Amino acid sequence: MMILPELSTLIFSIVFLFLSLGKKKDSAALLAKPLSIIILGISLTGILANGELFSGAYRIDLFSQIFKAVIAYGFCLVIFMLDRQNEIEEAYFPEYIMFLGFSALGLMMLVSSVELISIVIALEVSSYSLYVIIPLRKGQTTVQIEASVKYLFFGAISTGIMLFGMSYIYGIAKSTFLSDILKVLPGVMNQPIGVFALILTLTGFFFKLSLFPMHFWAPDIYEGASNTTTTFIATVPKIGAAALLIRMTMLASASGAQLVNILIVLAAVSMTLGNLVGLVQKDIKRLLAYSGIAHAGYLLMGVLALSKDGYAAAIYYITIYLFMNLACFYVLVLLSKDGKNVVLDDLVGLSRRAPLLAFTLAVGAFSLAGIPPTGGFTGKLFLFMSAFREGHLAIVIIGAVNTAISIFYYLNLVRMSYSKEAESADPIQLTFNEKALCYIFIFLVLYMGIVPFGLLDIFRLAV
Repeated sequence: MMILPELSTLIFSIVFLFLSLGKKKDSAALLAKPLSIIILGISLTGILANGELFSGAYRIDLFSQIFKAVIAYGFCLVIFMLDRQNEIEEAYFPEYIMFLGFSALGLMMLVSSVELISIVIALEVSSYSLYVIIPLRKGQTTVQIEASVKYLFFGAISTGIMLFGMSYIYGIAKSTFLSDILKVLPGVMNQPIGVFALILTLTGFFFKLSLFPMHFWAPDIYEGASNTTTTFIATVPKIGAAALLIRMTMLASASGAQLVNILIVLAAVSMTLGNLVGLVQKDIKRLLAYSGIAHAGYLLMGVLALSKDGYAAAIYYITIYLFMNLACFYVLVLLSKDGKNVVLDDLVGLSRRAPLLAFTLAVGAFSLAGIPPTGGFTGKLFLFMSAFREGHLAIVIIGAVNTAISIFYYLNLVRMSYSKEAESADPIQLTFNEKALCYIFIFLVLYMGIVPFGLLDIFRLAV
């Protein structure tokens, strides 16, 4: 019963494995939706589960179960976004959904893993599934093949660096269990070897978050993969990475002054690089890739506080990041013609052609920019406050300046949608499901901005 969310996701993937063996593949899209809702329901009902499995290598607690529920929520929303499916080869559609399920399973395993080898296995289960689905885009061209190979190479490099760091941690602590490492590592965090070991280990999670210096893959992979694949890669894996980033930095405890200084530099560079390069992007997926690099820097502000409030703010921010990013990507999925990438000029006159899509994009963009009363503003406020309370004024100022810079290119999306007239204003017809999903995104982003404290208290309890 404790691992019911993982078991249900595993069964989901196996169902689509068998579907892929048959000839009738049309039922895949219809079957995926109810099954994804069941996974979400199971994850929410098991949120209070508690215990340990596999000799203490796998921990089920409020912290892990909250992240599993958020992963299941994101996974469910991505499955529902596959409604207008014209991007993936029909022959491979069951396999596509199966690999999405395996990736979600790996992320659920990742947030419960409290032992180094278990963490690596869970991370690889999640990553390998994504390596496979990136090329599954209609009209085989060199772009998606190049994206897939780049993602594979960067993933392999980051895993190798992470394993190198873990070998140092094992050498220091003589154990692969985080509970044993916690007793030893804080004592060496004022020495180069301790900082070196932890930073190298965190590299694997930096890769998933597309945080500097492991950010190079993001723009090309976002551009080369199909819109729905990019939507998944840009959102759901970052939740698992954020969970493990929090777990691993807890090992440093209050003695990690050197680690904090390194994280401050990484956060500052990531924010600045992402926002400055984002200013000149025309392809919206590339723009959102650089936005993701910048937001990884914001997220790190909560982590580097090394406090309960900071960690809770980081969980809150990665949750709202999931919803506001999904809102923007969903507009791209619905706007895309034959699965092609959407550029800024494609947004011209959107408010006339599809008012609901324009409003959904505006809410998502306002939230990413950190404008009240959206969840992005509230999340950034919590992150900045947690860093400020711990005396990290410099990174708070850098974060505030970067937020001001980012407003330009986020509001440019809204300007193109509302203030420019299209030459041909053909209305975009939305189905009931598509309208419902837009309303869900708008509600979630505004709700988390206006009524944040109940969720924040739960996240603080989980930490």
